[in-house]
Amino acid sequence: MKMNGILKLPVLMFICLMILNCERKDAENGPDKILHSGAAMYLALAKELSPENGYPRQVGAERKWETTVPRGWTSGFFPGILWQLYEYTGEPALAEQAKRWTDGLREQTTANTHDVGFMIFNSYGRGYRFGDIDAYKSVTLEAAAHLASRFDPRVGAIRSWDWGSFQYPVIIDNMMNLELLLWAAKNGGDPQYADIARSHANTTIRDHIREDASTFHVVDYHPETGDVIWKGTHQGMSDSSFWARGQAWGIYGFSVTYRETGEAVYLETATKLADRFLEKLPPDGIPYWDFDPPQSQDTPKDASAAAIAACGMLNLANLIEDSEESEKYRSAAKQLISHLSTPEYSAEAAGLPALLLHSTGNMPAGTEIDVPIIYGDYYYIEALRMLMSDASGYNK
Repeated sequence: MKMNGILKLPVLMFICLMILNCERKDAENGPDKILHSGAAMYLALAKELSPENGYPRQVGAERKWETTVPRGWTSGFFPGILWQLYEYTGEPALAEQAKRWTDGLREQTTANTHDVGFMIFNSYGRGYRFGDIDAYKSVTLEAAAHLASRFDPRVGAIRSWDWGSFQYPVIIDNMMNLELLLWAAKNGGDPQYADIARSHANTTIRDHIREDASTFHVVDYHPETGDVIWKGTHQGMSDSSFWARGQAWGIYGFSVTYRETGEAVYLETATKLADRFLEKLPPDGIPYWDFDPPQSQDTPKDASAAAIAACGMLNLANLIEDSEESEKYRSAAKQLISHLSTPEYSAEAAGLPALLLHSTGNMPAGTEIDVPIIYGDYYYIEALRMLMSDASGYNK
């Protein structure tokens, strides 16, 4: 009997060591390590580059960040990354660089575009919250006023683009800009901003979402009657296809709209979109750029869509009262983040100055295909932070 006990002891010790090694390995490759590594990388990048020369958008063929002008819709993501990493690490140098890059966007508050949410809320809004910079509040409210000015009650939605042959286009991406209006309505802006946000969300539910819970990218309206002229896509495979990032924008946007309004229809919509997204994922857990085309090993993925959807699902996990349903979306988000955190999707492992590989910006236009893209990193960092701290947005 004693001999058996002696023999069992090393086995137990071996098992314990294996468990400890696994836990240590998980920690070494976990969210905290990725965030601190990302903080060091982005701090160095912020010091190396200059806002005067443009804002990072995607890593190009020369394995360096290619930039966009301050008016570009992605310009707010780089300072937003710096603010997020400052909030997580407390590193003063990150706050210094975040302010430098945010201040370079000051003139964009009056930009005649619906993308002021992406551009200003992700930079000045983050700086007001994480950097405790009071002056940033008025800038963010100014941006909300300009976004609200693009609303037309005849259509019931905020106009997206001012170009092309469209008459009054509204894109699913625009759900992401409603957070700016809802925040402003609670923080010194016109209370009617919240009504505009609700109207836009309701119109999107009515016209952008198909019966199978997939989404159209673009709906064009008659500007005088509000009638639908056309439904289709600009960045998906076809007018009837299922563009992955558009679905992710919807999941995130409706989850935030529910968080800020408490209206059940937005929670119901967000969960429907999330369920459809999860149903269509391929075996490796990361969506192709569009869910519908014939898919092969050569079909580009969109890691950014996975990161955006993960943020939206973590929002849902924090908002849903039913514990089983809540855990469903938390587990799904963890799976998405876990897949994104493998070497296959690591830009750092590939020697590139970014976090995520394999995002696709605009496949039909032949741009930003299978590359690191700034908003992919932005939402990946947000998802990692949410996973670490259970934070779920500006007003949680």
